[in-house]
Amino acid sequence: MKENLTPADTYQVYSRGMITSEKIEILTRLYQPIIGYTAISLYLTLLNDYNGKNSDIEEFTHHHLMTLMQLKLELIVDARIKLEGIGLLKTYFKTGEINNYIYILYSPISAFEFFNHPILNIVLYNNIGASEYQKLQNHYKSARILVKDYKDITTAFSDVYTPNTNTSLLFDNLDIKSDKKINLAVKSNFDIDLLIESIPKILVNEKCFTKEIKELIINLAYIYRIDNLTMQGLVRNSLNERGLIDKNELRKSARNHFQFENNGKLPTLIYNKQPEYLKTPLGSDSKLAKVIYMFENTTPYDFLRKSYGNVEPTNRDKKLIENLMQEQKLNPGVINVLIDYVLKINNKKLNKNYVEAIVGQWKRLGVETVVDAMEVCKKEHKKLKKTIFKNDYNKVNARVETNDLPVWFDKEIKKEDNDLEELNEVLKEFE
Repeated sequence: MKENLTPADTYQVYSRGMITSEKIEILTRLYQPIIGYTAISLYLTLLNDYNGKNSDIEEFTHHHLMTLMQLKLELIVDARIKLEGIGLLKTYFKTGEINNYIYILYSPISAFEFFNHPILNIVLYNNIGASEYQKLQNHYKSARILVKDYKDITTAFSDVYTPNTNTSLLFDNLDIKSDKKINLAVKSNFDIDLLIESIPKILVNEKCFTKEIKELIINLAYIYRIDNLTMQGLVRNSLNERGLIDKNELRKSARNHFQFENNGKLPTLIYNKQPEYLKTPLGSDSKLAKVIYMFENTTPYDFLRKSYGNVEPTNRDKKLIENLMQEQKLNPGVINVLIDYVLKINNKKLNKNYVEAIVGQWKRLGVETVVDAMEVCKKEHKKLKKTIFKNDYNKVNARVETNDLPVWFDKEIKKEDNDLEELNEVLKEFE
């Protein structure tokens, strides 16, 4: 959905969880290293706007939020999206003369759930390091109570209380607030049904693939980028003598596989679409505007996959993209422009030397937005060619044809442009 949020737009805050001081501690200790302090600050500000009851809800403007947080609206939206993605907030929207939003706060999961979560646990570890992670684990460990030499003399409920059968029940269904949580919504291309079909039924118990196990497999495939064939082997190796999947063994196998493929590194979460505050304001409905919108609202992985005709990118290409986001700190929309440019001038090959030469220049120029990246490509194309030739060891393959350029090099994109067809599949979802 395209949003045109303004400071005058109103919002109301509700809560679907019992957010205690212990839960706020979990927010700052466990969630903050993943989503950042701005997102946590927004959560706490919304919690303050919520008056502790779901009746007599007050209405606020977004200008109120901007004033309290001393932040631009774009940064607040960026923080809101991070809260939504990690399961702490749901947002509902209604159009009108003044648009209205409903923000529903959800409780953080418990420390036990967090440390046993297949995604959040491993990302927290990677973001804060082994030493800090161990300190957090120690902080939340249950105290050992030695009762071996003691006798349990606790009185049973029935020994103390007797039901009174003369009392009538006054209320059948009270809509009492419970500690509701949102499971992480992972959109994955992983085919769980294909995986189940591929494992011989003689090896597995009929109760093997429960809903919980399926979610675990999909989450592990997502965070560790495991394909169906590899996951099939990991699942088979995790089966116990009863034909059931040992969850801990599967987690360990998935982690070891990723580390083996990535020189001992562990995965982290990347905010994988262009931040809201760096997007181009909506307004134009031209083809060029749609190309810009597509660059800004597509993840680099999806853009690369669609550029290859919906074929899974190679591990080498995926690692290159990950490096651009993690090590080089390029914004996702800028990476999409880079991908489109390099594939076009280099015969559909994502050459590492090309990419590194361009990235070096873009970082020196402080390129942050899609429009900036497109303009630099247009202005600096000849210089980029010289830099690429200089840095490419394989001079034979370092050919950049002047007439082989991305369609957006032209100020006016003509409908009959053949190059535009290459972006049509991506553009369809934004029509």
